[in-house]
Amino acid sequence: MNSILWRPSAAELQDSQIVHFMHYCNQRYQQALQDYSQLHAWSINCPADFWQAVWDFTQVQADTLATRVIKDEDQMPGAQWFVGARLNFAQNVLRYRDDKLAIVFTNENNMQQTYTYAQLHTAVAQLAAGLKAAGVKQGDRVAGFLPNIPHTVIGLLAASSLGAVWSSCSPDFGKQGVVDRLGQIAPKVLLTADGYIFKGQVFDSVQVIKQALPQLPSVEHVVVIPYMHPVPMTPWTEEKWCWYDDFVTSGELNFVALPFDHPLYILYSSGTTGQPKCIVHSAGGSLLQHSKEHRLHVNLQREDVLFYYTTCGWMMWNWLVSALATGCTIVLYDGSPMHPTADILFDVIDQWSVTVFGTSAKYLSSLDKLNISPKNTHQLTRLRSILSTGSVLAPEGFDFVYERIKNELCLSSISGGTDIVSCFALGCPILPVYRGELQCRGLGMAVAFFDETGQAVIGEKGELVCTQPFPSMPVGFWNDPRQEKYQQAYFSRFKGVWTHGDFGELTSHEGVIIYGRSDATLNPGGVRIGTAEIYRQVETIAEVLESLAIGQHWEQDERIILFVKLQPNIALDQALLQRIKTVIKQNTTPRHVPAKIIAVPDFPRTRNGKLTELAIKQVVHGEQVQNVTALANPEALDYFRHLPELALA
Repeated sequence: MNSILWRPSAAELQDSQIVHFMHYCNQRYQQALQDYSQLHAWSINCPADFWQAVWDFTQVQADTLATRVIKDEDQMPGAQWFVGARLNFAQNVLRYRDDKLAIVFTNENNMQQTYTYAQLHTAVAQLAAGLKAAGVKQGDRVAGFLPNIPHTVIGLLAASSLGAVWSSCSPDFGKQGVVDRLGQIAPKVLLTADGYIFKGQVFDSVQVIKQALPQLPSVEHVVVIPYMHPVPMTPWTEEKWCWYDDFVTSGELNFVALPFDHPLYILYSSGTTGQPKCIVHSAGGSLLQHSKEHRLHVNLQREDVLFYYTTCGWMMWNWLVSALATGCTIVLYDGSPMHPTADILFDVIDQWSVTVFGTSAKYLSSLDKLNISPKNTHQLTRLRSILSTGSVLAPEGFDFVYERIKNELCLSSISGGTDIVSCFALGCPILPVYRGELQCRGLGMAVAFFDETGQAVIGEKGELVCTQPFPSMPVGFWNDPRQEKYQQAYFSRFKGVWTHGDFGELTSHEGVIIYGRSDATLNPGGVRIGTAEIYRQVETIAEVLESLAIGQHWEQDERIILFVKLQPNIALDQALLQRIKTVIKQNTTPRHVPAKIIAVPDFPRTRNGKLTELAIKQVVHGEQVQNVTALANPEALDYFRHLPELALA
C-alpha cells in the first residue's frame, strides 16, 4: 500500500462543504452517511436523490423546476436529466453582482487587469447586447480565437446568456487548425485578440484569421480585441471586421431560460487521429457537475482564490470559468509558465493570495528536474490545495510537492477529460492523500475498472469505465444526427457502458491509480503494461527530461521501444542505458524493460502539451499521421522516421 502523505485536520474537516452536504442528505433523505465511501455508494445507488441534493445544495437558479430528475436512467446513452427544468448557465455563474473581485488577469509581462462581479456583469451585458444587435439568437454559434484573457470569459457568458453556443480555439493554432475546428460548427460571430504572447514573443492572431476566413463563410462579424496593442493603430477596411469597443453596446442582461440539456459549448478532441471531434456539452450538465466538483471535491468558497494554469483550448478553462458560480475569485494567466522565470506562477500565487492552484503533472515534473523549491523562495501563505491533471502524476511528483512546495496542503491528482468536461476520479478534502494515487472516484460517477471479459476488478489493472449515466455526458457530437460517431467513441467496447480510454486500477481503499491511455497500453507477450509505469521510473533519473514508450510490432508479437529526451550535453552512453534498464527492472518487472532505448531531441505534443504516443507509433510503423495540424510541433515527428535501430529486417 502506498504511504499517506497528508490528512485533513479536525478544523479542515469541520470547514468542509462535503461534510455539510452529508449532513444535509442525512436529514433530507433519512440516511446515515458517515464517510466518503458511504456517500459515494449512496450517490450511485440513488442517483435521482443525489443529483437533486446537489442541485439544492449548490442553489441552482432556474425559471422552471424539473418534473423529473432522471428519465430512462437505464439508457446509456439516452438518459435525460432534470426533465422540464429551464435555466441559464450565465445567470447561475453571474449570481453575484457586488464589489468582490471576480477575475484577476495577468500575463508573463506582468500586465494586470481586474473585474469585480459588478464590473463583470456590466461587461457581459454590453457584449450580449452587441451580439443580439448582430442577430445572434438561441442556437447560433459564437467562437473565440483568444488567449486566456477576461474577454474570453465575457464571450462565453454573453453568448450563453442569449442561448447561443460558445466554442473557443487556442490562438496558437494555425489557419488549418482553425478551419478544422470552427469550420465544422459554422459560427456567426468570431472574437479574436490582435495577438498573444508566449516566451516573450508576440504572435499575430489577425493574420491567421484573415487566412482562415475564406473557409469560414458562416462568419458575419469578426470582432477584434486590442490586447497586444491597446491603442488600435488603423481602422478596419474589411466590412466584416470591427474593434471590440465598436461592437459592444449598452443593455441589460436578459437571461434566456433554456432546457437543462441545451448546448452550452463545443469542445474539441485533440485531432491527432483525424479531424477533431466536436463534443457538445449541455448547460445544465456542465453547471451541475462543475458545481459538485468545485463545492464538494475542492471545497471552493467565496473567500477562495482559484488559479488554474490553462489555455482556452483545454477543458480546464471551462471548469475554471464555472467556479465563478461559487463567488470565488479566479485568476487568468496568459503566457508561458516558465518565462521569464521558471517559478513565475508562484509569484502569481503569492501576489494574489491563491488558495487553490491547478496545473499539469508535466509542469510539476519540470520544476522538479530544474531543482526548483518554491517553499524556500515564496510565502504560499494561503495555498491549501494543488490540483494536477493533463497526464499521470508520478509518485515522485507527489514527493516533490510535499518536500519542495508545501507539506500542509491537499494534493489532488485528477483525471477526466474533454469528453465529459469534468472528472471521473479526483480529490476530496476529507480523505487522506496516498502517494501516487487519486483520492477517490467522483460522487455520482459509477466508475469501475473492467478486465478483458468486462468484469469489474479491484487491485488489478483494467479499463476505466462508467456504468451509469451522469449529467455531464455530452449531448452528442456536432453533425452526428444519428449519434453513430458518439456511440462508436465511447460505447463500442462494452454495450451500455462508457469506456473512457484510460488504463488504471481501483485500490483496496477506493483510491485510483491511472497507468496511461489504454490505446497506448503496451502488450508484450500478451501482458498489458501501462506506459506511465515505465515513465515514473525513467523520469526519476536526473539525466532524463522526458520519456515516451510505444509498442513496435515484432516477430508476431510486440516489443517495447523507449524514447528519451535527455538534459542538455548528456549523451545516451552505455552506462546510462544500463542504468535506465536497471531502474525499470528493479522497480517494475523484467517485462517492463524496453527492447530498445533511443535518445531523441524532442517529442511531438498537442497544443495542450500532451505527448502523442499514438502519432509516434504510426510514424514508426510507416503509417500516416492523419492530422498533424493538431500538433504544436509537427516537425518533431521527423526524428522518428526511418530509425535504423528499429528496422524490421
